[in-house]
Amino acid sequence: MGEGRVLLGVIGRPHGVRGLVRVQSFTADPCAIAEYGPLADEAGRRFALRVVMRGAMPVCAIDGVADRTAAARLTGTRLYVARAQLPALEDPDEFYCADLIGLAAEDEEGRVFGQVVSVEDYGAGTFLEIATARGPLAVPFTRARVPRVDLARGRLVVIPPAEVIVPPSTMGEREAAA
Repeated sequence: MGEGRVLLGVIGRPHGVRGLVRVQSFTADPCAIAEYGPLADEAGRRFALRVVMRGAMPVCAIDGVADRTAAARLTGTRLYVARAQLPALEDPDEFYCADLIGLAAEDEEGRVFGQVVSVEDYGAGTFLEIATARGPLAVPFTRARVPRVDLARGRLVVIPPAEVIVPPSTMGEREAAA
C-alpha cells in the first residue's frame, strides 16, 4: 500500500443474491464510507460504493458487482482512501491512526525505545505495534498505556504493561529519527 492512504473499511460477506455486501466501516458514521468517492484496494483496484441499507455495518452496492458470486470474491478486501481526501482535524488532540505510524516511542523519561510500525484493531480494541531492538511490542492504544501523542514532534509516550521490560535507550538517535 502506498504512502498517504488510510484504511476506511473492509468488505464483508455478501448480502442476498444481487451483489450487495456488508462493509465494516472505520469512519465515525459507518454509512459515510460511501461519501469519500471511489475507494481502492492494496492493488489499486477502485470500488465505488453506494449504501443501500444503513446500520452499524452498512450494506452496500458496488459498481460492477451484480451477483452473489462476484460479491463473495471481494470478501476481506481492504478499502483505502487517499489521506488528502480526509477532512482536516480542528482539535489538536485528534488525529488519524495512520498519522501514528512512524512516530518514535518513548518512555516517560523521554528515552526512545522503538518506532510505531502499525496500528491494528481486530475487534478487541486498537493496539500499536512498536518495533524495538528486542523485537515487536504490541501495546494497547489506551490513554493509560499511551498518555501523550505529539505529532508535531514525531513522538508518543508509551507505558508498557508491567510484564514487559523495555530496556532504556535500545535504539540509537539515528534509528529513532528514521
